[in-house]
Amino acid sequence: MELKSYTKVYFVGIGGIGMSALARWFYAHDYAVAGYDRNATTLTGQLIAEGIAVHYEDIVANIPQQFQLSDTLVIYTPAIPLNCIELNYFQNAGHTLIKRAEALGVITQHTFTVAVAGTHGKTTTSSMVAHVLKSCGKNVSAFLGGITQNYNTNLLLGDKSLGTPIVVVEADEYDRSFLKLQPNISVVTTMDPDHLDIYENESDFQNTFGEFVAKTDQNGVVIYRNDLPLEPPKIEIPCQTFGLENADFSAQNLRVADGKFVFEILDKINGGKLHTVELAIPGAHNVLNALAAFAVGKFLGIETSNLVLALGTFKGVKRRFEYIIKSEKVIYIDDYAHHPTEINAFATALKTLYPTKKITLIFQPHLYSRTRDFMQGFADSLSLVDEVILLDIYPARELPIKGINSQKLLDMITCPQKFLVTKENLVEFIASRPIEIIATVGAGDVDKFVPQVEKMLVKKYEI
Repeated sequence: MELKSYTKVYFVGIGGIGMSALARWFYAHDYAVAGYDRNATTLTGQLIAEGIAVHYEDIVANIPQQFQLSDTLVIYTPAIPLNCIELNYFQNAGHTLIKRAEALGVITQHTFTVAVAGTHGKTTTSSMVAHVLKSCGKNVSAFLGGITQNYNTNLLLGDKSLGTPIVVVEADEYDRSFLKLQPNISVVTTMDPDHLDIYENESDFQNTFGEFVAKTDQNGVVIYRNDLPLEPPKIEIPCQTFGLENADFSAQNLRVADGKFVFEILDKINGGKLHTVELAIPGAHNVLNALAAFAVGKFLGIETSNLVLALGTFKGVKRRFEYIIKSEKVIYIDDYAHHPTEINAFATALKTLYPTKKITLIFQPHLYSRTRDFMQGFADSLSLVDEVILLDIYPARELPIKGINSQKLLDMITCPQKFLVTKENLVEFIASRPIEIIATVGAGDVDKFVPQVEKMLVKKYEI
């Protein structure tokens, strides 16, 4: 399809992090843009402030009249239920409907594309790659799955004066969306099984990642972590690896200094030299993300010294180890972790930075199916901290599954202190506990409590 055939774009599910980035891109390129989402959020409020019409009731009458005409392109998220009134209206009226991933594929099909995939790490890595390229003077645009701390947005727009355009995209494995992309550089950070409500089994999940990297341009490169069960493309596409050791790009002498993760990158591809990097964001998982970003930069011919400086100035992504309060009295962090591997990495980073402090983790499980499929993994990762405050499962797009609930998960957790608390009583319960390090963790709506928890802690500890 050709985007120039349309002047108006309507989004069903406009408030999602990926959908809102697309909406901003179309609006910046002079399309008329509007959309529906079921909930008002900070992000939808920002879209409205930027000039995009958004409403929150699934009613045809709410669709602006101009968007009901046949020359409107309709983009929807797969998270939208099949009984959505507005989606069915557009479908019955004969409009062109495409999913978010297809729209992203159309936008990027004629542009040099860096696509970052992975069960975990893709948002931080894609944001890091975009920051590195922008800092090093490249004409880079980026569609990101989070709000970057450096630019306070999920969309970067390029500068034509800086030469050949490059697009960085987060390649989402949900609903096999990333197969709509045709990258010049493909990056795979992790492949821990997830979305087993979509994939038949673990083998199907892994094979689909193989299909993704096989779509990489033969003049490009596949960059992947060296310990992944990834089948390299059978066609002639160059491959490079990154890892903490025994890889084309590896980390040496990893240590914590002045609150930063410091290490040397051993670059075997370009002469085996060592290059010291100081990361402002914590965790060994972010060291791996930095190695991937470094590899992308080197493939694009960027000077090593510039890459190292850019990596050191990356501030991270909101809700990825985001400090809300950082004082001598108490530390409060908010994080999006919603898979056992992510929680493990988050808890390990906390314990590395604060080995003598009591760590309290507030966790809201996301999806009944994910909780069922990884129940033991969640229990093991949550047991790494000193205290767990568990909320009920956030259902998102699912109906309850019999026998799958937070109480069952709580019973399997083995940390010294553990509690099941309702959202209504959460802030009051936290206020009753002695706190040193505390974190809200999850992909549901637990982040809505961040301002309340912050306010309570500021008052309690007189910060």
